Amino acid sequence: MKIFTAGNDTGTLTRRGLLTGAAALTASAVALPRGALALSAGASQQLVTAAVNDINKVIASGKSERSMYGDFQRIFVRYSDLNYISFYSLGSAARGASRAQMQAYTQAFSSYIARKYGKRFREFIGGRIEVKGARAVKSWIEVDTMAILRGSAPFDVTFFVSDKSGSHKFFNLFIADVNMLLTERTEIGAMLDRRGGNIDALIQDLKRA
Repeated sequence: MKIFTAGNDTGTLTRRGLLTGAAALTASAVALPRGALALSAGASQQLVTAAVNDINKVIASGKSERSMYGDFQRIFVRYSDLNYISFYSLGSAARGASRAQMQAYTQAFSSYIARKYGKRFREFIGGRIEVKGARAVKSWIEVDTMAILRGSAPFDVTFFVSDKSGSHKFFNLFIADVNMLLTERTEIGAMLDRRGGNIDALIQDLKRA
């Protein structure tokens, strides 16, 4: 199954790809800041349960598409390690960006990602997401959930949670074996290449994407 592809064949990224990417994350200079709290499976599952409950409420709300996207953005901002995801998605270009550029990019990226993944979650209308359990994997916690839709087979949605931001937040998401973190780094990188490495132009592109 391919989900969320946008011009590149990144939808074929698998859980094996995450393990390779996660090792690179750990070793890279773009390291997650050390958190003040002890990472736990229980707290991670509570975080994802709260996020899933909010997502389910939006799915069942009957709101317009635009209103749903705004709600999904607020959920993304509340429960994800947005600063890390944004920084990682921009790749090596993030190290050369100014503070103002990173602030503008993070805002544009959060809106873009809410529309992109919110569009997918809108397909869950009439269905739901159920939390199944949590387990420690290396330096993070995987929280497994199941998407149950009308008229199609259930599939896994896995949240990857860390406390490196100072509190429990999810820093990656798998939907049916599609890796959000690596997919966005590939696709944002392609968008930036098309703009000759111009971050300001990329920000404008994300606002329209």
